[in-house]
Amino acid sequence: MTYVVIDPCIRCKYQDCVEVCPVDCFYEGENMLVIHPDECIDCGVCEPECPVDAIKPDTVPAIEPWLELNRTHATRWPNINEKGNPPADCEDWAALPDKLAHFSAEPAAR
Repeated sequence: MTYVVIDPCIRCKYQDCVEVCPVDCFYEGENMLVIHPDECIDCGVCEPECPVDAIKPDTVPAIEPWLELNRTHATRWPNINEKGNPPADCEDWAALPDKLAHFSAEPAAR
């Protein structure tokens, strides 16, 4: 099992999860984070830290497309191991459903 970041993270990117991850398996895109599934040790400490419930175990139904998105972009985006600032408008996006259309494949500009 591994944990996967899903669409509630898009345009929110709160990063509370990054601070608690013991293996630094988060990677940062322009408007979302992902977890490298081969680096995740399945500890689960990140899941309850996400204020928008964007982290799920890979055992939930229909998670496969998100697992693949996490795997693909974790190899393309920079590793993040410190909490940064979320986007200024993150609260405006937090409760919006089905945000995949707003996903950016671009890496974070750090």
